[in-house]
Amino acid sequence: MFRASTMLRVARLGARQMSTATGRPNGSYRRFGRTIGTWMVGTAVLASAGYYVGKDEIDAFDHEEPASELHLSPGQQFKGLPIIETESTGRERLVVLGSGWGAVAVLKTLDRDKYDVIVVSPDNYFIFTPLLPSATVGTVEFRSVLEGIRRITKRIRGAYVEASAVDVDFEAKCVLIEKPGEGRAWLPYDRLVVGVGAQSITRGTSGLEFCHKLKTILDARSIRQHIMANFEKVMLPTTPDDEKRRLLTFVVCGGGPTGCEFAAELHDLLAEDLKHYFPQSVRDMVRVVIVQSRDHVLNMMDSVISEFAERQFARSNITVVTNSRVQAITETSLRFSTKHEDGTVTEHEIPQGFVLWSTGVSLTPFTQLLCQKLPDYQKNKHAITVDAYLRVKGIRDGSVYALGDCATVEYPHLLEHINELFESAHHEGAEITRTELEMFVKNAALEFPCAAGHLQSLVDNFGHFDTNHNGTIDRSEFRSMLEYVDAKLTALPALAQVANQEGIYLGHVFNKLASLQVEHKSKDMSADRKRRSEEISVAPFTYHHHGTLAYLGRAAAADFGQGQTYKGSNLAAKYMWRSVYWSQQVSLRTRFLLMMDWIKELFFGRDLSKF
Repeated sequence: MFRASTMLRVARLGARQMSTATGRPNGSYRRFGRTIGTWMVGTAVLASAGYYVGKDEIDAFDHEEPASELHLSPGQQFKGLPIIETESTGRERLVVLGSGWGAVAVLKTLDRDKYDVIVVSPDNYFIFTPLLPSATVGTVEFRSVLEGIRRITKRIRGAYVEASAVDVDFEAKCVLIEKPGEGRAWLPYDRLVVGVGAQSITRGTSGLEFCHKLKTILDARSIRQHIMANFEKVMLPTTPDDEKRRLLTFVVCGGGPTGCEFAAELHDLLAEDLKHYFPQSVRDMVRVVIVQSRDHVLNMMDSVISEFAERQFARSNITVVTNSRVQAITETSLRFSTKHEDGTVTEHEIPQGFVLWSTGVSLTPFTQLLCQKLPDYQKNKHAITVDAYLRVKGIRDGSVYALGDCATVEYPHLLEHINELFESAHHEGAEITRTELEMFVKNAALEFPCAAGHLQSLVDNFGHFDTNHNGTIDRSEFRSMLEYVDAKLTALPALAQVANQEGIYLGHVFNKLASLQVEHKSKDMSADRKRRSEEISVAPFTYHHHGTLAYLGRAAAADFGQGQTYKGSNLAAKYMWRSVYWSQQVSLRTRFLLMMDWIKELFFGRDLSKF
């Protein structure tokens, strides 16, 4: 056993090196001393780095006073319900809905004393969602991936309300919040940030009540209990063999990062821990199946990564079924159809003892209601449409923002404006010169700020688009240019790093806009003038892809875009994946807890208790 043998070797080495016949330290003892010294120095360096990263958090914990208590406004109501009031400070009131990646990034980026911040969320904690699959099998503990919202808001003296948003009035600038069983109240705002996330797409599949999802810490706990309950039931002498095989068939619906990483973590649990406590006859019955609707798993990543993942799964005896859609799920079985290359479709039914539903995302009830209030501007069925500044389309004064999984940035389709764009680009002759293209790109970047980077690439690749090599761009070549830009302006993926970057961007925007508040008030500016003033003061949001990671069971892969990939099936890849997520933690506390969890898992294995 790896962990036991490792500990035994360490104990023997220590005993041998700590006692010598001559009483003088030998070479091994000196090497042992240098090793201990290196560990001590490394620990000191990590502690110093951790303090530097988390000093604001520590200072806030030690010195900042908590936010004042919220009260109902006496004698005032709106639409028959009470109104929440806060102390008057002269600052704008910023209400943040949600406690996910986007909302927390806004809170951590805001400067102190710029806004009166109120966070509304049914969960009083932030979840580091990329490590939820690890929590389902005990690689890390549940509280190691959580950070309390009050710890995050204390730095900016923000208030927190444990409730859900159920309605909003854009004219009165009030959001209706509700705590089940505790009543409702209206919360006024000056600026509203909607970061409530999304819910899983059902695709009309029946039997989803028999599935697990993996979005919350309660989901992870339920999955962990179900897995161990199945193994313990299999060990009962009264359980028939067919029932044992059914209980140990784990099906994952969806071949995205969450589904693949859960399957990989489940395999690690079996290969590294359960093999020491359950007989081979039981382990031979375990079957893990991934049902994917596309032709490859991890289809949002480079095809090299997809093929690597499928090879890795094949070595781990994880079955991958592609081009298949789940039709129905019962308490004991799962039915799916597979479309073959010749167009034929075959139906399959397999027994199941566990199903994880990990598909796409759609609007939550609150975001659906928000879109229904703005029917002329909100036509997307999967997310709230926002402009390049993350402002919700349809709000005249631009006071409502949305980010994360519940929002999508609306990009222009330049090809639809080819006639006016081509006419504005050339001044003399029927074709566009390089100088005219440079001037066009400069002007178009102001009109379409979210496309500025791709427009600039047209100048950099002038020779590529000038197919006849005459030094000018004709209409057909100009069409190719616009098609190229439109192809680059695709919807942002529902990733944690997208929400994080959007939150950081909004935090910086709010810091800049806070300095404009006094000017706006002194000049008594209209909503349209205020909106234009804000657009001049801040740049549009630009997403920078830092790569997509996937853990594949003692292996990891990364897609950095533009054909740049990394893949490895060794411990170095595994710990590279862990180190990236360790560095992205939102607090010093969770960094410390994760490090302890990984050390415990290395020496003692995962906790197999069912609780």
